[in-house]
Parts: sequence; C-alpha cells; structure tokens
Amino acid sequence: MTTLLLTLMLAADKGGQAQITSEALLGHVRFLASDALEGRGPATRGDALTQQYLATQFETLGLAPAGTQRYLQPFDLVGVTGHPAGLTFKRGNDTLVTPFHTDMIAVSGHQLPRSAIDKAEVVFVGYGIVAPEYGWNDFLGVDVKGKVLLVMNNDPEDDAGLFAGKTRLWYGRWDYKYEQAMKQGAAGCLIIHTTPSAGYPWQVVQTSWTGEQFDLPAAAPSSLQLKGWLTEEASRKLVAMAGKDLDALRALAQTREFRAVPLGVSMSASFSNEVASKSTANVLGVLPGSDPRLADEWLVITAHHDHLGVKAGGKKGEDVIYNGAVDNASGVAALLTLAKALSTAPKAPRRSVLFAAVAAEEQGLLGSQYLVEHPPVPPGRMAANVNIDGLNIWGRTKDVSVIGFGKSSIDAVLASLARAQGREVKPDALSDRGFFYRSDQFNFAKAGVPATYFSSGHAFVDRPENWGREQRERWEATRYHQPSDEVDASWDLAGAVEDVKLVYQLVVKLGDAPVMPTWTRGDEFEAARLASFRALLPAPARGSAGK
Repeated sequence: MTTLLLTLMLAADKGGQAQITSEALLGHVRFLASDALEGRGPATRGDALTQQYLATQFETLGLAPAGTQRYLQPFDLVGVTGHPAGLTFKRGNDTLVTPFHTDMIAVSGHQLPRSAIDKAEVVFVGYGIVAPEYGWNDFLGVDVKGKVLLVMNNDPEDDAGLFAGKTRLWYGRWDYKYEQAMKQGAAGCLIIHTTPSAGYPWQVVQTSWTGEQFDLPAAAPSSLQLKGWLTEEASRKLVAMAGKDLDALRALAQTREFRAVPLGVSMSASFSNEVASKSTANVLGVLPGSDPRLADEWLVITAHHDHLGVKAGGKKGEDVIYNGAVDNASGVAALLTLAKALSTAPKAPRRSVLFAAVAAEEQGLLGSQYLVEHPPVPPGRMAANVNIDGLNIWGRTKDVSVIGFGKSSIDAVLASLARAQGREVKPDALSDRGFFYRSDQFNFAKAGVPATYFSSGHAFVDRPENWGREQRERWEATRYHQPSDEVDASWDLAGAVEDVKLVYQLVVKLGDAPVMPTWTRGDEFEAARLASFRALLPAPARGSAGK
C-alpha cells in the first residue's frame, strides 16, 4: 500500500460517519440537559445559553450562518400565564365544580388580560371534525357560536376504510380540535382526556399545560376564551348532569350520522392573565452543497432545542428542573454530531444541508412554524426534512420504526439503507398516537416538503419480544415531561449511534440523488407540494398554472 493511499484512507476515516459515536452524543446531552440550563424553557436564561452553545458549535464546524442575526433566527412570542380557579357547570339547581389541576386543566384561548365565559351552553360535538373528503361534519345543523364544546380526542378508528382506521390523522390531534373550535366561533373547548386517546397519561397534560403558555403573536383576537382538558371522570359527571351517559354519546359519535348534542348545561369561568411579550430563536447553520446545479436545493435536518423549564411551586428539596435529556437534548446532540460528520466528510452532499435547531416545540411546534413561514429558501426548494425528536437509550434494535410510513418516496431509500445495517423498516407500531403530527416535521409537511421522522423500533437485540415496548411505556409513565428525564448511567447508546448513522446515510443519499423526494400520490400533503413549486414560477406562469 502506498503512503499516499494510506494517508487518504486515514483522512477519510477521521471524517464522516467516524464522528458518530456514543461519546460524541453523550457529551452534548450532558451539557444541554444539565441543571445549568434550567430546563431550556423558551425565553429564559437557559434558552439563551442553549442558543449560544449551538451557534458556537455551528461556527466552530465552519457552517455558514443562515439566520437573520448570523446563526440566530429570533422571533417574538407571547407568553400568557393564566390564574383559573375552576369551571362551574350548572343545570337547574344542580352545580358541578371541577377543580383546577386534579380534574381540569385550562388556559386562555387568546392573548388578552382577561378570559371569561358566562353561562355558556355546553354542546357535545363528538370528535369535532369537519372532513369533506370523508363526508364527515360534526357541526352539521348546529350553531355553536358563543358555546362551549365538549369534544373527544382522536378520530374515528373502528372502520379501516374511514379516515385511517387505527392510524391517527391530524383530525385526531388536540391542536386541530382547538383550531376547529375557533373557526366555529365557540367560546370554549374542553377535550375529554383518556390515556389511550391522548397517547399519554393525565400527568403529561398537567405538566405541559400549566404555567406560562407561549404562542406566536396573534393577528386578531379569537372568540375562544378557554382551551381546556377534562379527566374522563369529570366528563362523566358533566354529562350525567344532562341525564346522559358518556359512553353512549361516544358510541353515537362513531358514524357520519352523528349530530351534536346540546347538554342543557351551562358553564361559567373567568381568570386573569399575565400577558408578556418575549423572544426566542431558532439556530440555523448551512453546509453548502458541492454541486453548483443542486446547491440551491436544501435538505433540512431539524431537532428542537427547548424543553419545559422549571416547575412552578415546587416543594423544598424537590427536583423542579425539567432537564429534557431524551426530549430533546438527545435529538440536538444528534443534530450537532451529524453537522460535524457531514462537514468533515471527504465531500459534502450535492445539495445544501440546513441544520436547524428549532425553538418552542413543546409550546405547539412554534419554532418550526416560524421557520417554515420565514424560510432561508422557499419550501419549493427544500428537498426534504429529516426530524429528530428523541434518541433510543436502550441498545440496538433489529428494526427501524418510521412515523408516517408510506407517505413519501423517502421510505424506500430508508428501507434500502436500513437493510445494509441488517435492520428492517417497519410502520410505526404506535400509529394510533399520531406522532407524525406531534413534532416539527408536521410544519414542513404542511408546507409541502416531504418529511420523515423515524427511530429505533421495538425488536431489541438479545431481548425478549415485548421488552422494547415495556421500556418505552415505563419511560412515558415515569419520565416523559417530568424532571426525571435526565442522563442515566443505564443508558445504552449503541442503537442511537446506528440511528444517527442511518440519518447520515439518508442525508447523503437524498443530497446526491438526481431528483428530489416526492409525496406518495394522493397523500394529504401532495397538493401543498405542488403549490410550493408553483410559487417558484414567475407571476404570469403562476397564474396560468393548471389551466
């Protein structure tokens, strides 16, 4: 072997995938999930430190700044801290009060100092869905302006030919329920919580929906005074006041023939709001593409850098910092490790790669929403989005779980790469939880950008069949959105390393491909993709497109 060849081989080995190690991942996680960053809550000291850490890492790697302030893309938030006492329901002489936190969680539906509802009628609207393509309208023949909606989580799942059967669509997500309530002019919207329909226990609602709530500045005040959740038991009591049975109502709501049911119960509520204007930032760095013809098409790798901050009202000696080690310090660690791997590889992908550490995901995917609405390049020139939200901490798996499997041509590329690792790509085993609509890839998909989000599967190497599912369920019950989501000595990042290498290979493959990925024909986001391409055309061509 010649000296030159040996030198070239050693140089190649130092870059690219060789940079992806458990030590590299864990080092970033330890800092990002440390108490020093105070849970990385939006618009806090810990948030600012996180942004500076990420920007410094990007600069050290030689990535080009892609923000409006070098690596930072600042944007405004409105923080609303509400002070509710409880909801009061009345029917005749009967009164039901649902205590805050234990039976009910409620936040302001708008960004004003006061929220109030005075004796508004409660209407059970089933799933609260309007879906013309399925011939479904839960608001047909009823006017709910100024009323309070009692709505089920999820979407109908008994019929595999209706909606997507057990696979949850956006229609089943809480954010859709509130958005539809606003469109209908409702004064309030209460979602019935069950662990199966939400995909997480009541404590997750308690931690996620208490304290300061953030949103992007609203263009105009909303009719929606209150957004809330009720426990299943509290919902049963409310429906019983109307002389009805909750299970019977839910059974009626499973078909197109369902019509909203006024309960003859009024609800009153009021609470003052502390409203504050604040700011946070996405952190953006780009690796320019190596092919002048394709470099203006960008692949976007995302991971959210925020978490829940510090628990309010903690007791003395109690751990009050939501460190967010898995969710999502681990995803950001993967983003940084990928940035180093790709920037030190012998050759950059032909397309450019944008590394985007986005803010305020836990507050409703706000950072990715702002990025998509104010992009460095138009969505029509974004080839694909690969999102990372949490890494596997339990070891190697034989499979790869693709969230939203079958939605785009990315799946076939991913399956081929996974086979080379000795692994099999499988559809999401928990598709009933709607994960595709719960993280940042959703905003890119809504803008038409083919997006993928995948993780290790459930078939762990040298473990019993159900071991992986048991680990996940235990983690969700005891650590998800809790202060206990911290770095743990028991972590085995061997599977995480394989997953991050798989992302690396996918980005290289998509970055070098002659054409950009596509949505599967007829997919819900295909029309948005075509619209994103039309938006790139000159105005006269745009106007004549499709004629």
